Amino acid sequence: MIGIVAQTEPALEVLLDALVRILGFSVLAAGAAATAAIAFRWYSADELAEGVGILVGVTAVAIWLNTKTALQDAIIGTTPLLETETAVYTVVVFVASAIAADGGRRLGDHLARDVFSLTAPRTIDDVGQLVRSAGRVITVELPETIEDVDGYDPVESATKADLAGETFLFPRRLTVAQLRERLTRRLERDYGIGHVDVELTADGEIEYLALGSRPAGIGPTLSPGSVAVAIRGDPAADASPGDAVQIWTRKGGGDALQCVAGGELRGTADDVATVAVDADDVRALETDAVHRLVTLPGTPEAERELVSALRAADEIVTALTVDSGGSLEGTAIDSLPALVLAIDGGDDAVALPPGAHRLAAGDVAYVLGRPDALRRILS
Repeated sequence: MIGIVAQTEPALEVLLDALVRILGFSVLAAGAAATAAIAFRWYSADELAEGVGILVGVTAVAIWLNTKTALQDAIIGTTPLLETETAVYTVVVFVASAIAADGGRRLGDHLARDVFSLTAPRTIDDVGQLVRSAGRVITVELPETIEDVDGYDPVESATKADLAGETFLFPRRLTVAQLRERLTRRLERDYGIGHVDVELTADGEIEYLALGSRPAGIGPTLSPGSVAVAIRGDPAADASPGDAVQIWTRKGGGDALQCVAGGELRGTADDVATVAVDADDVRALETDAVHRLVTLPGTPEAERELVSALRAADEIVTALTVDSGGSLEGTAIDSLPALVLAIDGGDDAVALPPGAHRLAAGDVAYVLGRPDALRRILS
């Protein structure tokens, strides 16, 4: 009986020692995650991700265990074999540390949110001045008046009203070109703006800002004289938008199929297909009839490719009229900051004119370029 008690007491001591160590590792993980959450909230005013907090806490525990093992190996000179008890103990340590790290992350973020909310300025302007004085970010304030980009659909008035006077924060030590690029990307991504034309001073202040939206829907991609119609059809399983197709149907209740039109597949939804066809061929399509679509080994029409490319690009095409005595009269083509696609001189038209060609009064030049380049031409 005395021997059993003597054996039980060391086992209890080992168990209590293991629990104390696990508790200590949990406190270490929670403290590391809480510190990381507080630092991240201070720097970014946002909550630290759950996975990152757990990783920080577990990493701190792993570093402690590895350091302790390395010191033991250096002093003792031998590494004991991994026993079952050691493996279970290690797994329990990491599981408990991960749980504690997530709790520490939540506690640290809660404390940081309360503390920084009391000391933070109440307006975005004060916040901008505070962080700018710390040397970490710079502020860019949008003007109260926002113009429309010529050649693009205008942005909704509500969106422009929300953006007027808005302040954006960016990292310091950006060049003017990098700052312009980041501001443009922010406006396009966060507010759904299609095109941004902005001019910045050397100090990062906005001199000019104009916004435009991209044309939406199928209409802007249709070539002149064509329309898009939805019909009940049976396209090939691997047919995709842009494929040239023939539309076949049974006319007059007969069994024979007849080709009634040709066009381009634009989209499918179950048994309904949207096809771009010539406006004259629409009358040949029956509303209630079931059509069969035959995919042709062809490519989309050239004008469709051109319209799609222009729609996706940042450049636009606009017509510039050369006035008598104006700044464009006598200007060489290669000196313009844009591509001249064609010149209509009234009696004749020149496609892709040579660079040495000079504009004359009365010419209409069709120019491809970015909005800021076209604005410089007209100014």
